[in-house]
Amino acid sequence: MRITTSDGVGLAVEVAGVGPGLILVHGFGGAKEDFADHVPALAREHTVVIFDHRGHGESDKPTDRDAYSVDRLATDILDVADACGLDRFRLLGHSMGGMVGRKIPLREPERVEALIMMDSTPGPIPGFDPTLMDLAAEVAFERGKDALKELLDMVPVLDTPAYQRTLVDRPGYREFTERKWDDLSEIMWGAMAVAMAYQTDDLAALAAAVRCPTLVICGSQDDPLLGPSRAMGEAIAGAQLAIIPDAGHSPQFENPDAWIDVLTRFLASVPAPTK
Repeated sequence: MRITTSDGVGLAVEVAGVGPGLILVHGFGGAKEDFADHVPALAREHTVVIFDHRGHGESDKPTDRDAYSVDRLATDILDVADACGLDRFRLLGHSMGGMVGRKIPLREPERVEALIMMDSTPGPIPGFDPTLMDLAAEVAFERGKDALKELLDMVPVLDTPAYQRTLVDRPGYREFTERKWDDLSEIMWGAMAVAMAYQTDDLAALAAAVRCPTLVICGSQDDPLLGPSRAMGEAIAGAQLAIIPDAGHSPQFENPDAWIDVLTRFLASVPAPTK
C-alpha cells in the first residue's frame, strides 16, 4: 500500500498478519526489506508494518532539505500507524530508525506498548565528529552520490567481520546493499547526516518517560553503539539488554537465528493489549 503523510509525502508501506501492531523501522540508508526475512514469523502473532522512510526505497524523495529531520521522520511513523489503524503498537527502531522512534514514547507514550531499540542510541553517536558530518553532507548536496560514495568507502564506519562474512555467505546480499544505495536520495543523506550529528541527548528523558516494556539489542561487534546500548539498558526502568554474538550493525542479517529468538521471546512477554 502507499500512504500520504501529513506534509504530502508518499511512503511505501507493507502490512502482514493479524494481532497487536508491530512497526519495524529501518535505519539510515536502509529499506523496509531489511526485515523481510522475519516478517512471516512475526506476522503469526502480530500485525506487522514495514515501510520505506522518505528519501529511501520506493517512497517519495523530496528535494527540499527541510523535508528531513528526526522529528519529521518520527511524525511519519505516527502517520503510518494512523493509516494502518494502529492506535497502539509495539515499535522497533534500527539505528536511525531507533533515533527517530525514541521520539514516539516521549511525544505520545500512550501509543507505545513496547519499545525495541536496535543498534541505536539515545543521542549523538559517541566519537562521531559533527563537523566531519557537515563536510560529508556538503559533498552529498554539492557533488552527488558518486562523490559521496567515494568518500564513505574511505571510512567504512560500520564495516565489521560479521558484515564482511554476510557479504560472502549470503547470496544476493551485496546486490541488496547496492540497490539500497541506488534507491536513496543524496538530499536525504546530507540532511539526515547533519540531523543525527546534532540530535539531542534523550537518555534522561527516556529514563523518566518510558514505562512500557523495553528491549535494547546490539550486535557484539557494533563497537560505536555498544556503549549507548548499555546506557539505555541501565537507565530505562525494567529494560532488557541483549548483545547478539557474531553480529555487527545488522544482526537480523548477520546472526538471524539469535536475533529473532531474542525478539520473539521479548514480544511474547509483552502483556496483551487491553480492549
